[in-house]
Amino acid sequence: MSLETRIDDDWKAAMKAGERARKDALSLLRAAIKQKRVDEKLVIDDAAVIAVIEKMLKQRRDSITQYEAAKRQDLADVEKFESAVLATYMPQGLSAAEIEAIVTAAVAESGAKASSDMGKVIALIKPKVAGRADMGEVSKLVKAKLAGA
Repeated sequence: MSLETRIDDDWKAAMKAGERARKDALSLLRAAIKQKRVDEKLVIDDAAVIAVIEKMLKQRRDSITQYEAAKRQDLADVEKFESAVLATYMPQGLSAAEIEAIVTAAVAESGAKASSDMGKVIALIKPKVAGRADMGEVSKLVKAKLAGA
């Protein structure tokens, strides 16, 4: 079963069960997937759905930070709930040791020697960790590796 089909089935189940907040969160996700399909005029596979979910999760994290800074815990709680719903569709995350191994292998494979080679290293890493690791943290790790190289 494709990820998009699973999302649609869960949306229908939430609607039938009267879980309004979950249905609303899944409706937003379905709309974002549909928008990506229309924008790119292509068939959406699981990798593209994961990319949409990653983007939405990042938006939610940013919103939570801003709402909490503005003392709007009610809105932050809504964003946290939506984040939890979206996170259920993400693949199993990588451990710190697994990420470290991938970064080390990519640095060796690319022959990177300085921070100016960071783009080459990230290009090798991104397909391996897409949806399974925070790219911000991965970038910090790559930067640290190249600074010590």
